[in-house]
Amino acid sequence: MTITRRNALVIGVGALAAARLAPACAAAESEHHGISAFGDLKYPPDFKHFDYVDPNAPKGGQFSQIGPARLNNQNFQTFNSLNSFILKGDAAQGMELTFAALMARAADEPDAMYSYAARAVRISADGLTYRYLMRPEARFHDGTRLTAQDAAFSLTILKDKGHPLVVQQLNDFDRAEAEDDATLVVRFKPGRGRTVPLYVASLPIFSRAYYTTHPFDQSTLDIPLGSGAYRVGHFDAGHYIEYERVKDFWGATLPVAVGMSNFDTVRYEFYRDREVGFIGFTAKNYLLREEFTSRVWATRYDFPAARDGRVKRDTLADGTLSGAQGWFPNLRREKFKDRRVREALIDAFDFEWTNKNVMYGAYQRTISMFQNSPLMATGKPGAEELALLEPFRGKVPDEVFGEPYVPPVNDGSGQIRPLLAKASALLTQAGFTLKNGKRTDTKGEPFTIEFLVDDPTFEPHHLAYIKNLAMLGIDAKIREVDAVQYKARLDDRDFDVTVERLTFANTPGDELRTYLSSASARINGSFNIGGIADPVVDALVEKVIASDSRHALTVACRALDRVIRAARYWVPQWYRASHLIAYWDVFGRPSAPPPLYDRAIPDIWWYDRDKASKIERAG
Repeated sequence: MTITRRNALVIGVGALAAARLAPACAAAESEHHGISAFGDLKYPPDFKHFDYVDPNAPKGGQFSQIGPARLNNQNFQTFNSLNSFILKGDAAQGMELTFAALMARAADEPDAMYSYAARAVRISADGLTYRYLMRPEARFHDGTRLTAQDAAFSLTILKDKGHPLVVQQLNDFDRAEAEDDATLVVRFKPGRGRTVPLYVASLPIFSRAYYTTHPFDQSTLDIPLGSGAYRVGHFDAGHYIEYERVKDFWGATLPVAVGMSNFDTVRYEFYRDREVGFIGFTAKNYLLREEFTSRVWATRYDFPAARDGRVKRDTLADGTLSGAQGWFPNLRREKFKDRRVREALIDAFDFEWTNKNVMYGAYQRTISMFQNSPLMATGKPGAEELALLEPFRGKVPDEVFGEPYVPPVNDGSGQIRPLLAKASALLTQAGFTLKNGKRTDTKGEPFTIEFLVDDPTFEPHHLAYIKNLAMLGIDAKIREVDAVQYKARLDDRDFDVTVERLTFANTPGDELRTYLSSASARINGSFNIGGIADPVVDALVEKVIASDSRHALTVACRALDRVIRAARYWVPQWYRASHLIAYWDVFGRPSAPPPLYDRAIPDIWWYDRDKASKIERAG
């Protein structure tokens, strides 16, 4: 698993100095076609389409996949609801395709967004009022007009009744009101976080009329009224869902939509077993697969269709911030509260042996919360980092002021006795003594760990780790549960240790609170899986959010990274800065280089009928 399959879909990030989108005085009245975190935009007001699309891409055909990412309460393995924006239920992946938002993200920029349902935005000089001018042609799928009233209703109900992840990121959003059908006014609280305006601009717009007769906060398989390029088509709960292209989509000629949404049908398949899912791909039950298992990528693509070229493989660069993947102990449980215990758990993991023998050398070690980005801390802190860190001297480990923590590096032989000896000493210092080969606490209770998983693919990685833990006297075991129970136990914080990946936006901002803050640690369903609750982390998160330039953001993130790594909050695993994709050769794609910050599949690909005919004849 890479956590592209275990994280939230990044749908919008940061903008603090909103007035900096144009000169300060003009910003109060002038219109803007796009917004970004620090005012930098690649595309001018008169741009025709994104550079990475083919504006002449044909429409038609089908695309199908096992979804690589999830949003809010969506589940990778099953679904029993079509409501993706509340905590209840397990929602179908892809529901976001059915809704328009105020603005749409550019995948070749770190955080820029451009006009979608709103044709422009006017921003007050203090950055606290955004006035969106709605497109008169915007429509819901039943033909009714999408208005500022609908947008105001949507933001209000998401703040009041939305998924906790949404609610938390709307903390600095004050209110939204419609001056008239064409003008939406969004107001933010003084001192608002940088990411809030772009997050608001990325949220779905619901039909106010539809929800007068349908409760918003209920898990349901009723098809909601959308306004996006796709509408829900056929589905079988827990097995598959299809999205049908809206042939008369009102936004098809907008610059943010040209060359996109090319398939007549986009289908998501759901498998509760990854091996069965792979076999389904070899049988052409779905057409594209992103491979997350290095063993499968290295050894299993020798089936007939792969050998004769009907199935192609490709590696796409991934320029997004990789984040922190690893084993996250539940810090709410007493046995994991001591930093020395957590460091011992890190020492017991032999990444080099696991990478060599289990993962075919396909990965690099994760060491930072901001892996694969310039935001990760390196070397000793410079003067600007020290200025942020000095107020916390004595409240954080001294190593924060030196070289950042890096997990130990082994030789790949599997012989790590010196590290296990160090880990044993750390556990003893923390009060867990070794008696008759078993580690016990001060009350004589055994030190046990249950690794909670929902997929057997991870078993080899766990077993190698569990073997080393046993040498420390820790009684560890794997508990595999079904997808629904797994999500429920994570939401309820009913676990010892689980695998997760904290994935942040390329320009981190308010979403850091949902992953790292003390407040999020207390919210069931938040992304703060491990329960990090540290006032120093809280303070540095706010520094990141308040950064008024990319340079200041980088400095603040590096300082935060040092503190988190020093606390040993997770057992770092691995990452790969690329997407491994396999697909039946029935697709066309733009000749332009793909965007760096998004896989953009199926967004910019299309169905090639000539290729598909050849595949059919060969098969």
